[in-house]
Amino acid sequence: MRTKVTLVLVFLNVALFAYIFHFERAWRTEAASREARRRVLGPEAARITTLEVEAPGGTGYRLVRERDTWFLTRPLERWPANPHAVTGLLQGLQLLEHETSFAVADLARNQQTTADFGLAPPRLTATFTSGDAAPGAPARQTVLRLGDSTPDGRRLYLLSPDGTRIHVVNRTLADLLSPPLAQLRDDTLFGVRVFEARSLGLQLAPRSAEVGAAGVRVRLRREGTRWTFDAPISARASRQAVELLVNDLNTLRARSFPASPAGPAPSAAPSLRLALEGNGRLEVLYLGEPVANPAPPEPGSVPGIEFLAQLEGRPTLFTTVVPPALLETLRAAQESLREKRVLDDLDPAAVTAIALSSPLQPGPGPVELRRLGEGPAARAWQLSAGSGDARTLPADAGRVQRLLEQLATLSVERFKSDAPTSADLEEWGFNRPVREIVLSRGGGVPPVVLRLGTDASRQLYARVGTAADPGNSIYQVDRAVLEELPVVPHAWRDRAVAPPLAEAARITSVQLTEAEGGREVFAATLDAGGQATPPPRDPAALAGLLAALRAPAARDFLPGGFTPRVLAGGEERPWRYRLEAVIAGAGGGPTPTTTTFSLLLTDRLGGSLQYAGSRELDTVFSLPQPVIDALWALTYGPRDPGPRPAPPR
Repeated sequence: MRTKVTLVLVFLNVALFAYIFHFERAWRTEAASREARRRVLGPEAARITTLEVEAPGGTGYRLVRERDTWFLTRPLERWPANPHAVTGLLQGLQLLEHETSFAVADLARNQQTTADFGLAPPRLTATFTSGDAAPGAPARQTVLRLGDSTPDGRRLYLLSPDGTRIHVVNRTLADLLSPPLAQLRDDTLFGVRVFEARSLGLQLAPRSAEVGAAGVRVRLRREGTRWTFDAPISARASRQAVELLVNDLNTLRARSFPASPAGPAPSAAPSLRLALEGNGRLEVLYLGEPVANPAPPEPGSVPGIEFLAQLEGRPTLFTTVVPPALLETLRAAQESLREKRVLDDLDPAAVTAIALSSPLQPGPGPVELRRLGEGPAARAWQLSAGSGDARTLPADAGRVQRLLEQLATLSVERFKSDAPTSADLEEWGFNRPVREIVLSRGGGVPPVVLRLGTDASRQLYARVGTAADPGNSIYQVDRAVLEELPVVPHAWRDRAVAPPLAEAARITSVQLTEAEGGREVFAATLDAGGQATPPPRDPAALAGLLAALRAPAARDFLPGGFTPRVLAGGEERPWRYRLEAVIAGAGGGPTPTTTTFSLLLTDRLGGSLQYAGSRELDTVFSLPQPVIDALWALTYGPRDPGPRPAPPR
């Protein structure tokens, strides 16, 4: 019994599935057939290669596809078409549908003809060819004829390509097939974008009226991410300036198309020739003479000079507006596109050593600065004090880094010469430069040598090269760079006089006495909480002095080591005071230790000058201003005594 029921259910399922499959298939076939019947055009609209539209009065246009690019061949001669407008037009033809249709053969029954629907003659005719015709075979043409509007004005009559049916279609078809010419053409002159630009060339018309005179030729090429001049000189170009120029060229547009301009074509006698090369394509623009009576600028447009122009390989003449700034950049391309940084490829993190010398000034050997460690994380520098001093001292890493950054951004004020003569080099001071900076880099790269010279008018010039090749280009630079290039070792020393104290170390007492005789000037004992006994006359000054003793630093060092007397103000000054600080726990080990840090001081030699020296550290240096003020306040009281009392009557 169960077997019979199972078989019956299986039979019913099979019958139901067969019924659904049969009718679903029929529904889909009918829907596809209905959709196909609504489409006016079939496969012939799938690959259109030419399209020609004729309107009353002889107006219209013709589009031709060459590979993947569309061109207007009428009314302009081989002018690029707007790809977005052409794509919308082709899609509109491929997806064209009718609301209803009727046979032409049925018109006679109602005593009508195609002329009653505006189809004889048609109001608009669109002829296109499709597919790639075989060699020697005629192209397959399809003709669409548009007639009058329907009585409600919302639709149009369209005669089928075979002439057997009249379709009622949306009237947007007429707007689609007859766009304004300005919308249909592509007004951009250069299509090579910045990311694909490979070379840039321009040639200016000769300024001389001599027959056969050649104008200035400038050519640049890209190598990786860098741009380089190939002509008229071999020099580095500014990547930013070249990319901005390419972007500006991409903004140029064709403004108008004169019918018959007077004079020669721009390609025959150009005032400026521009060539921009990209990936597998070269675009050349010829600018002729400025338009005599240009049209008023459009609202919102960039003002400029309107030129008659022509593109290479296209006979169509047109006008374009060039902004004054762009025109000036093109005319002065030899300088406006040059790299303005003297050391444009200098990476401060890659410099391993710096040698500073002054061949013009007699004195000790070069100041040598060497990076300690390798890689960008190595920030410590070491100073070699020169040929007369064998010491190596820690260098001021902040000042060295500031020097490298200033050299990397050193800008050209004027390009003086790219082919200097021997007389020029002597006049500009390069026979004996005022400064010579050698920048060494790792990886076997030859050191870069920057030479600075000066002329009789104290103008400063730069020359970049190597030891073997000093370079041909001479640049005028800002004279202020000399202030950052002192050729004295003490100017590059680390300002730390001694290592800073550990956190556990504590100053237990501080005493200021006269160097000769030992008379006490100031003394204080400090407990564990930092309280001074006896209380100082200026607690803030004492706190500042203690902070300076924990990390003693100099404002500037004097050349050489410790001396019994200090030369200042044209005379030798003796040491006047002795400053001593007793430090507990300075060793930082498990056993408490006590040390004494001692400095000799001169008198205060002015508002901002007082010297200190250490025989143990073998150095003499000037004190920072806060330390000078603190010593004065602790020794003589407040710096500002206030108003004096009025004299008695």
